[in-house]
Amino acid sequence: MYIKNSDDKDVETIFTFYDYAIAYQKTKFNKHWQGFDAGLVQTEIAENRQFKMIKDDEVVAIFAITFNDPIIWGEKDNDLAIYIHRIVTHPNYRGNNFVKEIVVWAKEYCKEKNKNFIRLDTWGDNEKLIQHYQQCGFTFLGLSPEMKSDSLPKHYDSLKLSLFEIKIN
Repeated sequence: MYIKNSDDKDVETIFTFYDYAIAYQKTKFNKHWQGFDAGLVQTEIAENRQFKMIKDDEVVAIFAITFNDPIIWGEKDNDLAIYIHRIVTHPNYRGNNFVKEIVVWAKEYCKEKNKNFIRLDTWGDNEKLIQHYQQCGFTFLGLSPEMKSDSLPKHYDSLKLSLFEIKIN
């Protein structure tokens, strides 16, 4: 298994994975993603910030990173960090602890890029995912202030987020 940058040929796969995630979220939780702008994904691909996990020549998971996330992280955004977003596992591969594999990759990536933190967020009341991220090595930092920004995807509107980080030694 390995992680590599997504490319333009992966756009359809990425949006198919988002559809899988939304369908799954609707069965497991009272919130779900509202879809994403194709331009966002194209920018992430062009900037080498959209990734895919490959196992046996098949894409099994996807995720994106950014180096700044000031609306969600406020003053902490001044830290040298990567922020992981939109982790999605293909339905046939759920339960394989791919987040732990992403953490291993992210630690190495942070060392190469001289970053001090790996960060991510989820809905403030998603207890199952909160526990999962903690089991994957993230420290739960608490809840964000209520989100209100036209710059964020619609599913962030008017809610608090659970914030997590791993400090890189």
